[in-house]
Amino acid sequence: MLDWTDRHCRYFHRLLSQHALLYTEMVTTGALLHGDVARHLRYNVEEHPLALQLGGSEPAELARCAALGEQWGYDEINLNCGCPSERVRRGAFGACLMAEPQLVADCIKAMVDAVQVPVTVKHRIGIDRVERYDFVRDFVGTVSAVGCRTFIVHARNAWLQGLSPKENREVPPLRYELAYRLKQDFPALTIVVNGGITATAQVRDQLQHVDGVMVGREAYHNPWWLSEWDATFYGGANPESHVARPELVEGLTREQVEDQMVAYMEREAAEHGTLWYAIARHMLGLRHGLPGARRWRQVWSDHKLKGLPAREVMALAHGVQHAAV
Repeated sequence: MLDWTDRHCRYFHRLLSQHALLYTEMVTTGALLHGDVARHLRYNVEEHPLALQLGGSEPAELARCAALGEQWGYDEINLNCGCPSERVRRGAFGACLMAEPQLVADCIKAMVDAVQVPVTVKHRIGIDRVERYDFVRDFVGTVSAVGCRTFIVHARNAWLQGLSPKENREVPPLRYELAYRLKQDFPALTIVVNGGITATAQVRDQLQHVDGVMVGREAYHNPWWLSEWDATFYGGANPESHVARPELVEGLTREQVEDQMVAYMEREAAEHGTLWYAIARHMLGLRHGLPGARRWRQVWSDHKLKGLPAREVMALAHGVQHAAV
């Protein structure tokens, strides 16, 4: 989810669900150790609970970055062992790390020793055409032995040669049964399944077999789906939530969420000089499937309007939308 789940996107998603655990886009150790730490780690307090996802393969560097994440207040540190992109492979991390379970264990051990918050791993069920269950079973066994208790399992192989990242999300077949076997073989671990899940009924079914579900692109493209989650999976609202306006959760409307996002755009512009369209791009799926949604998106994505205040853009979006219905 590089360049997708930034802090603006996460603020938006938090308005839709108080309880879902949100993850950052992957941040490399090099970016944190040699770049602008604040730019990569800054977030809004409303985003909690929030996990920092790291990319790297050097134990000492990962330990330093995990400690930075804890200092900044993240609730979990996650190591990415699932991304198959060529750029990530060149950096010797992501899915290619699954071929070196002991190195991953060394990385996790260094991170666990450096922080008090949970350290977790996101991984695939295999790499290239290795489709044996014992491959992922042994990977989880080796890494769990050093203190990792949560594994987020993208239930597809990652083909490191011959497929683009997009094709790696579509071509290798989904094999959820391998995640289910992991839960059976490691009942004390938290096993979370990921990949191809796009509907509430699918989530319910997965939760019969594993402890949790991670949703990526469907949550981004159809974000209103998140508004069901608190009532469906968490039993309602939490009065102690960090959400900016908890009353939105009960009887939530798209218009309320949009208004709250405009207030956020105004705050960001005043405090950080952030232009509204850098934020609006993340909410373009809010009216997914509704009449007039296409033209509503066109207004919110029109850079010719970037000189206008966000609230005026919202008024234009609704004027155009209403004319289109």
